[in-house]
Amino acid sequence: MPNKTYGYMRVSAKDQNEARQKIALRNFPVPEKNIYLDKQSGKDFNRPAYQQLIEKLQDGDVLVIHSMDRLGRNYEEILEQWRVLTKAKHVDIVVLDMPLLDTRSRDGDLTGLFMADLVLQILAYVAQKERENIRKRQEEGIAAAKKRGIHFGNPGKPLPEDFERVVRKWRTKEIKLPEALEALGVGRTYFFQHVKRLDL
Repeated sequence: MPNKTYGYMRVSAKDQNEARQKIALRNFPVPEKNIYLDKQSGKDFNRPAYQQLIEKLQDGDVLVIHSMDRLGRNYEEILEQWRVLTKAKHVDIVVLDMPLLDTRSRDGDLTGLFMADLVLQILAYVAQKERENIRKRQEEGIAAAKKRGIHFGNPGKPLPEDFERVVRKWRTKEIKLPEALEALGVGRTYFFQHVKRLDL
């Protein structure tokens, strides 16, 4: 069987538009029937369309994505998925907005895979350092604000154990917002603050 080309798209919320990604994938070109879409957070890879796609991919196939953040947000998990796809399943990956992330062999050698692996490791390092820097700036900002006598509400209120499960039910419209708030025993501001913080 000839090798196939697949595309993967992801948007974070139900109301976000995937048109830009779809146009880029079609232009590659990726056949319309081979494009998979998830409408949910990129915090992990437990996404239905992505899991279906993984099952379909075979040795020599090509997976095309518009940008790395469409694959996911957590670089440790991205690195693991990259390893599974390229080393275990022997699938090539093309990231359209970053030409160096293209594992297809050039002139029969492994340069493409080597360069892409190297670039991805660097990106993961930079992302980790940026997370650490953001955390450090936040801590410094909070410490400075506290010195000036600014108080920060009620930081001690713990997140309800079933917070993520209830948010998922709300996202999939199984329950309405008032029901979600009642189930968790929290207010609107607290709810949306933590949905955003956890990228749910």
